[in-house]
Amino acid sequence: MAAEAEVLDELHRLRARVPQLTGALAASVDGLVLAHDTPGVEPEGLAALTAAALGVAVRMTDAAGRGELRELLLRGDHGYVATYAAGSSAVLTLLAQDRVNVGRLHLEGRRAGGRIGELMDALPRPDDTATANAKAATRNPARSVAKAASATTTATAATATASPQTPAKATVRSTMPRRTPRTTAPHNTPRTTPNAPTATES
Repeated sequence: MAAEAEVLDELHRLRARVPQLTGALAASVDGLVLAHDTPGVEPEGLAALTAAALGVAVRMTDAAGRGELRELLLRGDHGYVATYAAGSSAVLTLLAQDRVNVGRLHLEGRRAGGRIGELMDALPRPDDTATANAKAATRNPARSVAKAASATTTATAATATASPQTPAKATVRSTMPRRTPRTTAPHNTPRTTPNAPTATES
């Protein structure tokens, strides 16, 4: 990712500006490594511990009424561990020797954290596209419905063109009861011969 390469370049420049730095790491607030320049230190473990320490520090500043956390400074026998906010989704952790100028460390750490935060906040998030589509549908629902209907019509037409079917013949059935033909018995009508004498004639 191009942003990760730029973050790594910023870490290299930071170490060049502050020679007493022995390591620099940028990580997400969830403890995932974004970029690191930490020779001799495991970056994944440092990122996970940074996220854990960050969670405790945030709760502490909130409980003390100090507002949002800006930085966290730890000092050991062999130097400092300083963590700075880097935008809304990342943190910058610096490892420094004991003889570092703490004021210079804070100055450079805050500047680098701000630049790294700008780089990371500019990245599109996975849910940004879905959110943008939902906002567009909310602003103009009629257009969204029209687009969906147009897409459905296009898909139906494409399917019909790809596989034409022979229209089925319509069959109409009558609901009237079927009539039974009447059978008529033949009438035995006596046949009369013209000009034939009848029995009464003499």
